[in-house]
Amino acid sequence: MRMESRTPLFPLMLLAVCAGLAGCAGPQPLYQWEGYQTQVREYFKGEPREAQVEALEQGLQKIRAKGGAVPPGYHAQLGLLYSGMGRDDQMVQQFETEKALFPESTAYMDFLLDNAGQGGKP
Repeated sequence: MRMESRTPLFPLMLLAVCAGLAGCAGPQPLYQWEGYQTQVREYFKGEPREAQVEALEQGLQKIRAKGGAVPPGYHAQLGLLYSGMGRDDQMVQQFETEKALFPESTAYMDFLLDNAGQGGKP
């Protein structure tokens, strides 16, 4: 008879354990990187800028499609690439976007914009 009185508790205990384990999936990442680190590495290896821009722009589209957050530096990296390609209007747009998303980057983005305005390339 004792087995019969314990039987109804077993499914409830099993359900509680499963629910507890489901909560252990871990935290979701704050940012979606979508190949950002790879493209920064490619930048330092001297890979063609056009391919890097294309990869970063595709990653940006994926991040937006998922409703994710762009990591710090993503738009700054795009801005540097656009600057190196002579596409100053897009460079400015990317640096301004970086400043808007990450106000702590304002001083550096302004520094890069000032240098670009003086004829220097960041």
